[in-house]
Amino acid sequence: MALRVGIGLPQLKEFDPRTAVVRAARAAEEIGYDSLWVFERFLLPEDQSGPHGLYNMPDVPWPVRYGGVLDPVIALTVAAAVTERVELGTCVLVAPLHVPARLARTLASLDAVSGGRLIAGVGAGWSIDEFAALAPRPFTERGAALDEFLDVADAIWGKDPVSYRNERWNLAPAQVGPKPARRIPLFAGGFSDAALRRIARRADGWLPTGLPAAAVAANMTRLRDLAASYGRDPASISCIFQVGLAHDLDELPQEGRRPYTGSMNQIVEDIGALADAGVDHVFLTVSNLVTDIDEYVDLAEQFHACLTSAGLTS
Repeated sequence: MALRVGIGLPQLKEFDPRTAVVRAARAAEEIGYDSLWVFERFLLPEDQSGPHGLYNMPDVPWPVRYGGVLDPVIALTVAAAVTERVELGTCVLVAPLHVPARLARTLASLDAVSGGRLIAGVGAGWSIDEFAALAPRPFTERGAALDEFLDVADAIWGKDPVSYRNERWNLAPAQVGPKPARRIPLFAGGFSDAALRRIARRADGWLPTGLPAAAVAANMTRLRDLAASYGRDPASISCIFQVGLAHDLDELPQEGRRPYTGSMNQIVEDIGALADAGVDHVFLTVSNLVTDIDEYVDLAEQFHACLTSAGLTS
């Protein structure tokens, strides 16, 4: 079966927010992409030392382009307004940075206005600076905060009257709408044991990036075994893979080459390996490679043509 293939929207600061998302979304749908994707970054810290580094890794610098990322829900709302067919995905929204009921209702509204096209990808987050600036709960409670969001979303996306109560929030029985147009597919990121167990218990699938195909296959086997242990159908767990593009499209020697680097043909070959590993949906972060919307559209066309030529998508 052919892969479903998506593309990340141009949220980075080099792109004009007045025009880039509109043009990219329309072009992607016309080219034949199946989905459009956004990510969430709130800030670019001045201090990137120690635990303030990228991915919470000591002294690892953040990409300069994170200093002005367009809000993900705004970007998807704009995209929803100018498209009709493509699905709209988040990879990922850092749910613990948000008031859970507010975020759940926002996502329900986005699904409603788009006619049931949202794929909700969520994660626990890693930036201590973003947590200090935004989060209702501290960084050390991010896993519990993500579980809390999932509980609240279950309630708000369900039938009225909605109610929810814990030590922090009290939603007395009430009507809360609009409701999603469909049951919103819920995916989650993460590689830790806790993250994989959460996915196996509560999500429709996994949102990995960066891993070689063999590691994806191994983790999918583990996820499905865990799902079965929780009484779920293992086949209900799927995988949407973010193909993070971060290098020039030059031919590289196969020996020692990292997956998803090198020429377009080499990257497409890696995507084929993902399909063989059981991945059924991928998306490409094309905006990481360009700074101009014309270049973005051209590269989107080239990638889709290459994937089609390889028989990976129609």
